[in-house]
Formats: sequence, C-alpha cells, structure tokens
Amino acid sequence: METIGYAEEMHRLISQNMTFVTATVVKTDGSSLAKPGFKVIVHNGEIIYGTLGGACPDSVILDAAEQVLSTGVPRTIRIHLEESGKGLEAIVSRKLPDEVYVETFCGGTIEVFLEAYRPRDRLIIIGQGGKDDIEDSLAGLGKLCDFQVTVIDHAPSLTNKPDTLITHLDFNLRDLNISRGDYVVILTKGDRDIPTLRSLADTEASYVGLMASRKRAKHDFDELRKLGIDENFLAAVHTPIGLDLGAISPPEIAVSIIAEIIRVRRNGASAEQHAEKATEKKAKTI
Repeated sequence: METIGYAEEMHRLISQNMTFVTATVVKTDGSSLAKPGFKVIVHNGEIIYGTLGGACPDSVILDAAEQVLSTGVPRTIRIHLEESGKGLEAIVSRKLPDEVYVETFCGGTIEVFLEAYRPRDRLIIIGQGGKDDIEDSLAGLGKLCDFQVTVIDHAPSLTNKPDTLITHLDFNLRDLNISRGDYVVILTKGDRDIPTLRSLADTEASYVGLMASRKRAKHDFDELRKLGIDENFLAAVHTPIGLDLGAISPPEIAVSIIAEIIRVRRNGASAEQHAEKATEKKAKTI
C-alpha cells in the first residue's frame, strides 16, 4: 500500500494540536485484502487516511481506536474475517477482548497495532501587553509542569520564553483548535475580556480562568448573557482565579493559578463539574 501522504497527514494533525490514532497491519493470514504495512489514521471517529482492505475491517477499527484514544494505551487486535453465518457463532463461542469477528466473504485474519497520539496539555496565556509579572511567572511554571505553553500577547515582556508566542492583534483564538487538553488563563484585565470569553464559549477547554475583580467579572458576564452565551459556560469560568492560598506577590498568584489548573488536570474536574458546583454554591446563598 502506498504511504505517500501518511507522514504529511500526521504532520498536519500534530501541527494543529489534534488527537488521533494510527492503526498498522502487522500480520495477516488467509485471503485478506490487507497486507502488512497497511496504515490508517483515525481522527474524530472517522478514518481520514488509508484502509485496512475493506468496509468490514475498517468499521471494526473505529471502535478499537476510540478505546485506545480514551486510555492512551497501545493495543493489538486480531480481526477475524469469518464466512457468512459463522461470524455470530464465533462471537458467542470465542469472545476475547482483543479478538474481533466479522462476517465477510474474504476470510482470513488481520492483526492490527493501534497507538494514540495525544499532544501535551497546553497552557494558553492571554495577556494585555506590556510587563506582567504574573504572565511571566505563569509561562515559567507552565513549562516546569510539562505544559506546552502558548502566550498570546501583542506586546509581551517575558523573561520566561513560551513554546509559542503569538503577537498578532487580530489573532483568532479558534485557530488554536482548543480542546480538552487546553487550559486557558485570561489576563487581559478588561481590555478584551468579553471577546476572548465569547471565543472560548463553544470550545472544550478543560479550564478557563479569568483574572478580574468580582465587579468586573459580573459586568463581563452580564454583557455575555446579552450576547446569548450559555449560562453553563459562564458558571464554569474560574473567577476569582486561582486557589485561595493567601497569595500576594505576582509569583505567588501565579502559583495559585497553576495549582488550580493542576487540580483540574489531575483530579479530572471538568468544566461541567465546576459549573455544577458553582451553581450549587449560588443556590445555597439564595
């Protein structure tokens, strides 16, 4: 099978911070159309490159790819291409986790190795321009905590260099393809709070934190409600930002923010769960 375009497709997905699964045929028996070296790439529940030799094995690989992506653990499966009428019998009598039986006219067995690519979690810091010691400290702490650090700031003054620095004033956050591996800290301090939050409202970011006073946050949220932004998203925004550590200095405040992000990252507290807790807390005060 030709692999022209395989590397290019992987590079495209990686450069866009996408998750995906590769599946490679490592062994075949019988009359399967697949041959060792056949490859597919699965992204967003679809095969976007290659084939394992037909619709039957291709459909099977989608379920296996979803499991590999959710666990992050590589896996080898054997796809048994059974003659019509024998597939159901095989499923009932020989059901094993890594043995899959499908009915087809081909016959044979395909052994496939699946491996997930999940980019490093990304810390996205959105600054207001100029010197900001909290922004600078966050960039350094993010790298220490193994985040891929992206700073969006039209006039940055940083001693801790991020992995990616974006200085375009007209940059669109949607171009970052923000997903569950992303943690966003907004340090715009009023200038661009509303358009920034609006851009994040329909993403799957695991964490969105806003540096703002309670008064300004309320104003921002009221304006966003007028724009039709979902209440669940607003409830999920972490503001006041950071854990309550009694932090005073910019580095201490940065530590409190990264600590809150780590708690979300390691405990698996999703934005939805944070929103539920925020709503419960609000209800108790009424």
